[in-house]
Amino acid sequence: MLPLEKLEPFGGEGRWCLASATEYHLGLLKAKLAKYRAQLLEPSKSSAAKGEGFDVMKSGDARVALIGFPSVGKSTFLSLMTSTASEAASYEFTTLTCIPGVIEYKGANIQLLDLPGIIEGAAQGKGRGRQVIAVARTADVVIMMLDATKGEVQRALLEKELESVGIRLNKSKPNIYFKPKKGGGISFNSTVTLTQCSEKLVQLILHEYKIFNAEVLFREDCSPDEFIDVIVGNRVYMPCLYVYNKIDQISMEEVDRLARRPHSVVISCGMKLNLDYLLEKLWEYLALTCIYTKKRGQRPDFTDAIILRKGASVEHVCHRIHRSLASQFKYALVWGTSTKYSPQRVGLTHMMEHEDVIQIVKK
Repeated sequence: MLPLEKLEPFGGEGRWCLASATEYHLGLLKAKLAKYRAQLLEPSKSSAAKGEGFDVMKSGDARVALIGFPSVGKSTFLSLMTSTASEAASYEFTTLTCIPGVIEYKGANIQLLDLPGIIEGAAQGKGRGRQVIAVARTADVVIMMLDATKGEVQRALLEKELESVGIRLNKSKPNIYFKPKKGGGISFNSTVTLTQCSEKLVQLILHEYKIFNAEVLFREDCSPDEFIDVIVGNRVYMPCLYVYNKIDQISMEEVDRLARRPHSVVISCGMKLNLDYLLEKLWEYLALTCIYTKKRGQRPDFTDAIILRKGASVEHVCHRIHRSLASQFKYALVWGTSTKYSPQRVGLTHMMEHEDVIQIVKK
């Protein structure tokens, strides 16, 4: 029970408003929960688990992690998409360590990691779950392999496991400016009308984390959970493709329903169905672009593409070719969809698009 000082008088009739008390409890509980969960998931130094880790060197232009429950078809998928053979069998836990493979697509080398099956309670370390999730955090895209015959149960459980270790799937980072200071108290501002958070709630959450001096600016209407994510600062926001395997074992109506769900693709590894579409979607989620180079007086080299992230500029291309090239840069000639006419003379800030051709002229 809260003391009466915590309750604020409401109106002229002397009634007590419980809104601030509820707010106080809610903010405090959410902050405490996030704090204790973080402490619980951090392995203690004394009881560090000995054994083989999943250290796989990052290679290629992008990294994709395959996660899912045991026996959903991850190893079969890896063997189909890459030249790597991963042992596949009809019993659970066939794969016991991380097996890397490489998908060659549109001139890019995409590293695909076949991770051991996750079981419920993986975030607490069950079934080597901690190592599996730690590798998933380093990926650019997560492919969540699901058994189409099991319905929605697997998806909900996996999302819960990943959420509890700070992986946010298909979400963007909250647009909140947060900067701890040495003094001056808490400065709170917002550029939008807040319906889920108030200044008092923000202060209570910050106090729970022993932060008494900070600058906070809300640029969008965020929830208390999103604000806690910003304070903690170790959350990973990544795109995720939900891949439903074994569609040859369910009805057409169910296939249609699953295929229409957001961020979802339906496939069958056994019958090799819809794998081309999955590769297209994966390329879209990785947001990669191929840039081709051209020497003066010669034809473009279409055999060796430079793979960059979407939104890369001419300067990024220069750095990829050689680190000193940007300082010697005079101008570039670009052919492709990013220009108004071909070739167009551009500077370092020009944004490149997929399959553009570039010729760099030095000083």
